[in-house]
Amino acid sequence: MNHKKILFRLLSLILIALPALPAMAQTQGADEFFIENPTLTRNGSFMTVDMKFDFTDLKLKTNQAVVYTPMIVNGADTLRLKSVGVYGGTAWRQYERGILKTVAPDQQIAMKNKKDVAVDYLQNVDYTDWMNGSGLVIKRDFYGCAGCNQGETLSDELVAYTEPKTIEQVQPELIYRAAIAEEVKTRELSGRAFVDFPVNKIVIYPDYRNNTYELGKIIATIDSVKNDPDITVTSIFIKGTASPEGPYDNNVYLAKNRTIALKEYVTNLYHFPKDFIQTDYNPVDWPGLREWLETHNINHKEEILAIVNSTIPDFERNSKIKRDFPKEYEWLHLNVYPALRHSDYRIEYQIREFTNLEEIAEIMRTKPQKLSLSEMYRLAASLEPGSPEFIEVFETAVRLYPEDETANLNAANAALSRGDLRAAERYLAKAGNSPEAIYARGILKGMQGDNEASQRLIEQAKAAGLRN
Repeated sequence: MNHKKILFRLLSLILIALPALPAMAQTQGADEFFIENPTLTRNGSFMTVDMKFDFTDLKLKTNQAVVYTPMIVNGADTLRLKSVGVYGGTAWRQYERGILKTVAPDQQIAMKNKKDVAVDYLQNVDYTDWMNGSGLVIKRDFYGCAGCNQGETLSDELVAYTEPKTIEQVQPELIYRAAIAEEVKTRELSGRAFVDFPVNKIVIYPDYRNNTYELGKIIATIDSVKNDPDITVTSIFIKGTASPEGPYDNNVYLAKNRTIALKEYVTNLYHFPKDFIQTDYNPVDWPGLREWLETHNINHKEEILAIVNSTIPDFERNSKIKRDFPKEYEWLHLNVYPALRHSDYRIEYQIREFTNLEEIAEIMRTKPQKLSLSEMYRLAASLEPGSPEFIEVFETAVRLYPEDETANLNAANAALSRGDLRAAERYLAKAGNSPEAIYARGILKGMQGDNEASQRLIEQAKAAGLRN
């Protein structure tokens, strides 16, 4: 039997013993329909029924209708599925008016008013153990009006089936997307240090207060990349800030020169070229105070925020807060202002390209942050699709590149392959709107049981240029 396209002739193929049928049904010798690719497959916790009805050669009078109802059958266990109804013109009008009442109100409608009539049939149902070893049976109910004003059932018969088989879990086809290779793998590390200075001093004392720890943070960040043979440090940037209190001109002097002092300290420690470290400064960290106020509660919060956001000159804003809200100012001065005196640093560097798969696999195990998305994709392409190692590559990629659309798409596909629909949905929310992402959303909808949305999204993906 050709399983790609199966022709069912209603009267010559009745596979299960039935009682004698009424004469009307026995005279429909030319009543033929095609079913293409009838399949039963298991996708996770769902059973998918997929086929195509072709009614091109179906002969139907205007007052006749026929309803085909697929059923999953295994011995005494049966599950009726959504039906497909085909109606002649008069029968359709009777159906719309409620005169003709068919056995399956939940059905796809294919009116027989054109030469070619076809229905793509796809339905997901919850999988249960009894479905293993089941077959697909199609039941036909034929309707017509024999001198009456009410529709009546003129035949009821089983017309087609697929051979019972073991239902294996079949994963939907998933389409992963290769990441675009980076010409240069440029990365950066950043941090914040609270280096302390004696009042009005601009000289760094490494042992002063907590400076050993704060300077150590900067040194550790630089060492983490400078001592790696795969990495080249390309630039360092330091920006110093001051808190709002004190004369504005003095804040400018302190912020600028304390930043220069920190630059010279780091330069001498590593023997960097003179201008290798770039600097900037901010005499008053209004953005830092604004961020704190927006995320915390304090009396007169909105009024203080209004002053911070105003166009009042810098040297007057702090005085106005102190004058108008003295209690709140005292608390801010003791608890918030010290954190506004800090040095922000950024180290930019480049990582060499990795081309050997064995080397990429080793770095994946030890320092995956060195890999680009395209290098990770090359590694995944060498692994067994759906294997734990294959899935781990894409899950690592999305952890390292959480905002990247390609990383989220591939992580969503990995989640779909292991049946984690919640994770897939979360990743697809950040996967963009490429044809592959639209297609993956269609697969997700199908696995969630929403066949209509699934088909719509898959067709949308194809129209957008999906290429397998």
